[in-house]
Amino acid sequence: MKFSSQIKTISNFKANAPEIINQLSENREPVIITQNGKAKAVLQDVYSYDQMQQTLALLKMMAMSEKDFEEGRFKPADEALDDIVKRVQARTKT
Repeated sequence: MKFSSQIKTISNFKANAPEIINQLSENREPVIITQNGKAKAVLQDVYSYDQMQQTLALLKMMAMSEKDFEEGRFKPADEALDDIVKRVQARTKT
C-alpha cells in the first residue's frame, strides 16, 4: 500500500469529505490527514478498523498464552477438554 497517494490536507478533506469517505469504503486503504504539513490523523473505514481490532485482540491473547506457557501455567489438551466437559455438564444439570 502506498501511503503517499492517501495523504490529504485537512482543507481537502473538509471540501471533499463525502468523496473521500466513499473511497475509504471502496479501497479499504487508510487516509492520512495533515494539518500545517504534518500528519495529524488517520481515517479508515469501519470494516478495516474492526478487522484490525480483532487482529490485535488475537495477538494479545497469543502473547498472554505464550507467557502462561513460559511460566508453566498450562495443562495437556485432553485434561483441559475434560475440565470443559465437566463444567458444561455441571451447568446443564442445574
